[in-house]
Amino acid sequence: MDRLTWCDESLLPGEVHILQQASVRIYDGEDRTSFEAGALQLTSHRVIWDDQDQDGRTLCLHHSFIMRLEDVRGSLTKSNKIAAFLQPAPSSRDVSQAVMMASRHNFVRFSFRKGGQSEFLSGYQQQLSKKLWELPQIKALPSKPVAQARTARGAPARSGIMGIERTMEAKRLETDKTISEAFQDLNALMEKAKQMVSLAESVTRKLEEKKGSLTDDETTALKSYLLSVGIANPVTRETHGSGATYHRELAKQLSVFLQEQLKDTGGIMTMQDIYCRFNRARGMELVSPEDLVNACQNFQSLQLPMRLRKFDSGVLVVELLSHDEANLLSDLQSQVTDATSMSADELSQLADISIMLAKERLLLGESKGLLCRDDSVEGLRFYPNRFVEV
Repeated sequence: MDRLTWCDESLLPGEVHILQQASVRIYDGEDRTSFEAGALQLTSHRVIWDDQDQDGRTLCLHHSFIMRLEDVRGSLTKSNKIAAFLQPAPSSRDVSQAVMMASRHNFVRFSFRKGGQSEFLSGYQQQLSKKLWELPQIKALPSKPVAQARTARGAPARSGIMGIERTMEAKRLETDKTISEAFQDLNALMEKAKQMVSLAESVTRKLEEKKGSLTDDETTALKSYLLSVGIANPVTRETHGSGATYHRELAKQLSVFLQEQLKDTGGIMTMQDIYCRFNRARGMELVSPEDLVNACQNFQSLQLPMRLRKFDSGVLVVELLSHDEANLLSDLQSQVTDATSMSADELSQLADISIMLAKERLLLGESKGLLCRDDSVEGLRFYPNRFVEV
């Protein structure tokens, strides 16, 4: 942070605006600062951060301080970041405008709370490689007014400025061309997406019409194709509003999506698996974990053929109403008896379910008195309970 300075948003001579991203937070190394949610502007010479409030705090970091940039990927709870590793501050620098006199870190991080990190990082790296701030004609402009720089004829300074203007105009035209081509590609992609949606709807209708006449292998293949194509018309907040209405409609679509898949997984599936499968099928219209749970809580009130269930350990699952727990436990007891003992990993492979779900199934068998455990250095294993009548 000691290489960031207070400044205003006016550009330096020869400096060009590249792009801007809103809601960016600044960290001093790993430490959080008071610079919370400002707009981060990338130019040919600097990055400029402005909080855009009444205080008007504006900071800038010159590209000449940057040694390298690092892409820091986020998670469901953390935003993506750019880490900028900095050269030591020169001893001769003017400290009157420094944001901080000294810092124990040699890097700052920019946290992109509303996305845009990848685009900003790409542009940032391009500007660092161009090093436009080192061009002689740009460096000379601030210290030599045009009137003083002219020769007797006045041509060299004028031609230098005109050369810069022509270069900037050429870059602008090239950018306009690139944007135009990108939108053409986007329009073509959207047109293809419409065709894929129509294809998915057509295959679904034919699958319903030919129910009973297709082999198991053909049905499995068609379901696989439909899953890869995705959900034709995903429920979104833009199309179905927000709050309770959105969650009810999402629950209906989720029920249709899960019905066949739950049958293939023994009538039960963890929320983690559902989250991954459902969002993969929705493409770009992703659903948050909170919205997914809220939607599942509507299954009972909407009288849908499945329910949300929470195990004693806290694991959330969705299971079909037709899911027969008594038969499941009976099969589990037989499987463990035949194998003498069983771990969650072994049951997972045998029943083709996740390890988490396999462990919950074994714990359920234990709670019903059908199994007993041996927890040793070799891991947790379950054995038939010989003290109950089979």
